[in-house]
Amino acid sequence: MNAPATPAMGRVYFFLVLTTFFWGGSFLFTKIGVASIPPQLFVLTRFCLATLIMLICFAPRLKRLDRGTLKRGLIVGTALGLTNLSFVFGIQGTSISRAGILNNLFVLFIPLITGLVWRDRIGRVNMAGIALAVAGIWLLATGGGQGFNRGDLVSTFCAFMIACHIIAVSKVLKNDDVYLVSLVQFATVAVIAAVACLLLPLPAFTVTPAAAMSVVYCAIFPTVFCFTLQNTYQRYVTPTRAGLVYTLDPVWSLMAGFLVLDERLNPMEWLGCGIIFMAALLPLLFRLSIESRLISKYTSRKTG
Repeated sequence: MNAPATPAMGRVYFFLVLTTFFWGGSFLFTKIGVASIPPQLFVLTRFCLATLIMLICFAPRLKRLDRGTLKRGLIVGTALGLTNLSFVFGIQGTSISRAGILNNLFVLFIPLITGLVWRDRIGRVNMAGIALAVAGIWLLATGGGQGFNRGDLVSTFCAFMIACHIIAVSKVLKNDDVYLVSLVQFATVAVIAAVACLLLPLPAFTVTPAAAMSVVYCAIFPTVFCFTLQNTYQRYVTPTRAGLVYTLDPVWSLMAGFLVLDERLNPMEWLGCGIIFMAALLPLLFRLSIESRLISKYTSRKTG
């Protein structure tokens, strides 16, 4: 059989950018949803619906599910569950503008975690990025706005969990069926959210039409749809280039917060958010420069 043709790079980048658009939209719809639905219940309903959609669409693949895929999906799904619980509690306690920027710190947490656990070299550029991020967080905390509140802290922890999830996918998953792994992940998140619902008392609440629509949006687009796009197209670009595309997430959340929720940041908060954004972006640009030079060097040797 012939190998499937590599899609045009324009198509690849279009769908990766589209992925960031829907992920950015999840900040807005989650904020709307948790305004009336308790955060842990929001995660439970979102991932129960996502699991149901995956079961309907990919039920014939279940016969391929083996113990190894189930085990690896559970491990990665646990990281994803903690990511999503911290995401909704962070969104509940801060603006989506600030949460989007703080979530982007996962770019810096990845080299920090791999350096501490696997003794990978962190590098001066990543250390400089971490220092910039600390400076940005300090500006958010002292900039005369709402300060660095509990929601900001939880959103920063969410960035740490995003990094853990990305590392888990890289270190744990083998040549598994991506749809089966996603199904197991989603089901695992639903179970973790159900446990959170049992452990954390649920206040009285009313499900509004806007909140119900938010759950449906988050189950379909940032979950089922985006995971499928990411698994389909990210393999055609390097991790550095994918990381650069994914830095668009906070751009969409900032726009949504400004245009839809009328969120406003004071100048010091804008500066703090900008510094945090650059802290995540600059190490990626540095790695892209090195990557481009290596590719150019390899190409010139091959043609020379």
